[in-house]
Amino acid sequence: MEPPFVSTATMNVSHTASTKPLSVIVLGGGPDAEREVSLWSSEAIVKNLGTVPGYQPARFVIDTLTQAELRAIPGDVIFPALHGGWGEGGPLQDLLEADGRPFVGSMAGAARTAMDKIATKMIAATLGIPTKPAGILNTIDAHCPFPLPVVIKPTHDGSSVGLHICRTRERFEQARQTIMAERSKHPARVYMVEDAVPQPRELTVGVLDGTAMAPIEIIVKPKVGGGEYAYEDKYLSDDTKYVVDPQLPAGVTKTIQRHAETIVKAVGARHLARVDFLLDPSGAAWMLEVNTLPGFTSHSLFPMAAQHAGFSFAALTARLVDMAIRDHSTR
Repeated sequence: MEPPFVSTATMNVSHTASTKPLSVIVLGGGPDAEREVSLWSSEAIVKNLGTVPGYQPARFVIDTLTQAELRAIPGDVIFPALHGGWGEGGPLQDLLEADGRPFVGSMAGAARTAMDKIATKMIAATLGIPTKPAGILNTIDAHCPFPLPVVIKPTHDGSSVGLHICRTRERFEQARQTIMAERSKHPARVYMVEDAVPQPRELTVGVLDGTAMAPIEIIVKPKVGGGEYAYEDKYLSDDTKYVVDPQLPAGVTKTIQRHAETIVKAVGARHLARVDFLLDPSGAAWMLEVNTLPGFTSHSLFPMAAQHAGFSFAALTARLVDMAIRDHSTR
């Protein structure tokens, strides 16, 4: 397993060592399915931010927190590096807002909206951003509500957790049975079913402080016997390739950058976000979802895009902390 990478460059950082070191609380862990990713992200943030003069980060590994427990953690700024429904989808952000200290990332309302993939797609559709039809999956119904192929996934999870690509009636039935069995462990998990994009190219656009960065293409090594892009492909496999600013059909790069900026602004996300798209063979780009707390691991796409834009990993983390302070002072 490749460890989080560390960079010591510190360009474009406004906080300096001439002031009292800024104590930064980096939260990792959480109760969600992406806990392991969060642990890697939080470790990488601390290692990199710690190389920047004037910043003093400390990692705190948590499950969930009460308001009193959060308040008891000493520090000037909070940098949450959690992923999933609790850590990224609003509950933690409610605590951060009530805590009163500056924190990196979106406010609670925007976090809840973006975590709901159906709500995000509805907003995109009203803005003229192409997105495939989707609806909530009712496992009681044995019939697929959309023509095959379809994609089934949780409405409030990321990193391809619980993803099923169904090209046949048999595969849909297998997915339905698997999801019904999972209900015993995750009774609150809601699944959605979405019209699939045939033979897609997978693209993502990072948005830093409202400005879209270069897109990244995700190229997954074909699996023996087929299969879908899963959690392991994103975080554990060195066979997955990432191409920053790939060659795309004319106008596609500018289009998806514009769409990314538009949807991020519409859901109210701040500081950082990542918007995922699928490009079909005709050159049409379809928006999938908005991620308001992208990962910071060695395989994570947001830091890759930022590095292409001129920000080292260290400088990126410091700039995000500075944004938290800036926006806290203007709330």
